[in-house]
Amino acid sequence: MSRGTTNDRPPVPHAADSHDMIRVHGARENNLRDVSVEIPKRRLTVFTGVSGSGKSSLVFDTVAAESQRLINETYSAFVQGFMPTAARPDVDVLDGLTTVIAVDQQRMGGDPRSTVGTATDANAMLRILFSRLGDPHIGSPKAYSFNVASISGAGAVTLERGGQTVKERREFSITGGMCPRCEGRGTVNDLDLAQLFDESKSLNEGALTIPGYKPGGWNYRLYVESGLFDPDKPIRSFTRKQLADFLHREPVRMKIAGINMTYEGLIPRIRKSMLAKDKEAMQPHIREFVERAVTFTTCPDCAGTRLSEGARSSKVEGISIADACAMQISDLATWVSGLDEPSVAPLLATLRHTLDSFVEIGLGYLSLDRAAGTLSGGEAQRVKMIRHLGSALTDVTYVFDEPTTGLHPHDIERMNGLLLRLRDKGNTVLVVEHKPEVIAIADHVVDLGPGAGAAGGTVCFEGGVEGLRASGTVTGRHFDDRASLKGSPRERSGVLEIRGASAHNLRDVDVDVPLGVLTVVTGVAGSGKSSLIHGSVPASAGVVSVDQTPIRGSRRSNPATYTGLLEPIRKAFAKANGVKPALFSANSEGACPTCNGAGVVYTDLAMMAGVATTCEDCDGKRFDASVLEYRLGGRDISEVLEMPVAQAEEFFGSGEARTPAAHRILERLVDVGLGYLTLGQPLTTLSGGERQRLKLATHMGEKGGIYVLDEPTAGLHLADVEHLLGLLDRLVDSGKSVIVIEHHQAVMAHADWIIDLGPGAGHDGGRIVFEGTPAELVAASSTLTGEHLAAYVGA
Repeated sequence: MSRGTTNDRPPVPHAADSHDMIRVHGARENNLRDVSVEIPKRRLTVFTGVSGSGKSSLVFDTVAAESQRLINETYSAFVQGFMPTAARPDVDVLDGLTTVIAVDQQRMGGDPRSTVGTATDANAMLRILFSRLGDPHIGSPKAYSFNVASISGAGAVTLERGGQTVKERREFSITGGMCPRCEGRGTVNDLDLAQLFDESKSLNEGALTIPGYKPGGWNYRLYVESGLFDPDKPIRSFTRKQLADFLHREPVRMKIAGINMTYEGLIPRIRKSMLAKDKEAMQPHIREFVERAVTFTTCPDCAGTRLSEGARSSKVEGISIADACAMQISDLATWVSGLDEPSVAPLLATLRHTLDSFVEIGLGYLSLDRAAGTLSGGEAQRVKMIRHLGSALTDVTYVFDEPTTGLHPHDIERMNGLLLRLRDKGNTVLVVEHKPEVIAIADHVVDLGPGAGAAGGTVCFEGGVEGLRASGTVTGRHFDDRASLKGSPRERSGVLEIRGASAHNLRDVDVDVPLGVLTVVTGVAGSGKSSLIHGSVPASAGVVSVDQTPIRGSRRSNPATYTGLLEPIRKAFAKANGVKPALFSANSEGACPTCNGAGVVYTDLAMMAGVATTCEDCDGKRFDASVLEYRLGGRDISEVLEMPVAQAEEFFGSGEARTPAAHRILERLVDVGLGYLTLGQPLTTLSGGERQRLKLATHMGEKGGIYVLDEPTAGLHLADVEHLLGLLDRLVDSGKSVIVIEHHQAVMAHADWIIDLGPGAGHDGGRIVFEGTPAELVAASSTLTGEHLAAYVGA
C-alpha cells in the first residue's frame, strides 16, 4: 500500500521562466557611457530624456542592432553575402534578447514609383483581385501593375534535344500595366532649353549653363569635339539636323580626344544623369538647377494614374484599379467589404484586414496611390506598423521611434491603445518618446541624460511613472509642465490672404493669416494643414520654409559642412597662413592620403561585418600632417573641428581668430540649443531632434519676412520645447512673421492666433473650423483641438 505525500512548498519555477529581462551591460555606442540597464520583457518600456541624450543609441543602435545581427548570422554565408553587414555594437553583455522588429521614422524611399499601396502590399492584393474579377479580363496581375511595361519579342533560340542542336523560332509577350508615356511615374517633365544653354553663344564661347558642364571638362568636350556641328557657330544658327544631333541624338560610340566615348544628345543625357534621381538626394546646386530648368506636369495620357489604357478599362462593379487606388482608404475599405465573391474569399479577407488597419491606425485619409516619398516621418512609421497589427507572432520585441510624431492629441489616445494591445499579446514594446501622454502609460521608464551629447549617455532613472515624477531628473521636473495661455496676444501688422485654396482635400478655403505674430495652424493628422500652408503660401523670396524633409549626409558630413560654417573657417585659416583654403578640407587637398580624409581605414570582410580601424598616419584627425602645422588663434583645423559649438562661438567672436561670418552661424546654432555639438561630429550620429534644429538654424540665416515651420517640436524633449518657444518669440520680436504647423499643446497655448482645420481627416477635413486666439479656442471648446487644449491648460 502506497501512501500519498503532501508537499506544501511552492513549485520550483521552470528554468525557462527565469529569462524575463533583457540585460544590457557596458553599452558604449555613440555617446553612451558604460550604460547598464535591465528591461522587463512583455512590458511597455518608454525611453526618455533630452534630444541627443542617447535614447536611440541604446534602443536602436544597441538592442535592436544586435538582435538583427544575430538573426542574420543564422543564415548561410551565401545568403549573408546579399545582406547588409553590421559590426557588433560596442557593449560588454547583451543577454535575453528576443527577435526585434524595429519600426523607425526613416522616410520611405523617394522613388517616384513607390506608393503607399506598393509599400504595404495592398496594391499587390488589388492586382490579383482585378486579374480574377476584372471585366474585361486583360491578363495576369502584371497587367494591372504600373511597374511592368508591355513588351513583346521574337527570335531564334538554340536547344539541345535528343543529342542534337535544334534551332526554333519563339515569340513572347508580356502585358504590363505601365503607362507608356510617363513610364509609370504619373508625371512627365519638360526641359526649359533657355536654362540649358545660351543660344546666342557658340559652344567655344561657353554656351552651356548646366552644372558640371564647364568649358574644358569632359562633359563639355564631348559636344565641342564631337564633329557633328561647328563649335564656333552660335547655337541659334544650327541647322535642323545639327540641332537634332545636339539635343536628341541616340547614343553612339565615337573617339573624343583619342578616347572611346559614348556621345548622346544633351536632353536624354540630362534626363538620365539628373532627372532619374530623387530630388532630395541631389547636391544643392544640382537641385536648384533642376527646379529652375524642369517643369513637372501630370501625364496627359493616364491623367496621373500611372496605368495603361487597358488596365484602366478593366473594372469590378464599375470601379477600375485606378479608381480604387485613388479612393480615400476608408472609402476603399467600405467598397471592398461590399464585395462578396467566394472564389477570392481568402484574398478579400486579407485585403479587408490591411485596409481596416490603415483606418484603425489613423491613416484612413490616405490613398493607395499617394507617393511614399511625400509621407511625413510619423506617417511613414505608422504605414510600417500596418503589417504588424494583426500579426500572430508573440514574444517579439517591438521598437518604436516616437510613434506620436505628427499626431494630434486626439490621435495619440488611439496610438496608446495600439501599443498596449501589442504588449498584451505577450510582446516586449520599447518606445523612444517625449510626449507625457505616452510616458504615462508605461510599465517601466528609463530616463537618459542628464544632458545631451557628451553631457548625456548615462541612466538618470529607472522605474515606474510615479517614481519618475519624484525623481528630480530633467524629465521628472518637466513631466507635469503645462504652458499657460498667453494673456495678451500680439497685434497683427497685416494679413496674408489665401483665397480658394483647394490643394488635396481643401474645400475652397478662404483665410487671412495674420502677419507680425506667432500663428499656429493645427488640426488632426490629414486635416489639410500642410496643404493649406505649403500649397498656398507663395514661395516668394520673403518666405523661409523649414519642412520635415530629412537632412541627408554621409559620415563625412558634419554641422560645419552642412551649415556652411566651414567655408569662412577655411578662408580664415588660409588668410592667416598665406595658403589655399582647399588645404583645410578633409574632402579636398588637405585630406590624409592614407585614409582619404575619412579618419578610419575600412577593411571589407565580405559577409562578415567590415572592420574600421583608426588611421595610423593621421590618428583619426583626417588631415595631412603638414596641414596641422598651420594655426589660427593657437589651434589647428582638427582642434577647431573638435570644439563644441558654444566654445567655438567664443573662439571666433574675438581675438586673433575673430571671424564674423563664422560667428553669426555659430550664434544661430547656440540659439536653437545645439551649443553642445562638436563642429566635426558626423551627421549620421545626430538624433532626429538635433537634425531638425540644425536645419532650423541653417534656415534662420536666410533673408525673409515670413517663417513657415512644420512641426518644429518633432524629436524635442519637454525641456527643449520651452527653449523653442523662446526662440519663436525672438523671431517674432525681431519683426518676422512666424507660421507654425503644430500639434503640441504648449505651442498652441503660446500662440497669438490659431487656425484650426478639420473637423476630421481626408474628405472629412479640409475646412477651417476655428480662427481666433488660444483663449477663445479654449472658451469655445467646439473642436477636437479646443477640447484637448482646454484639458491641457486645466480650463
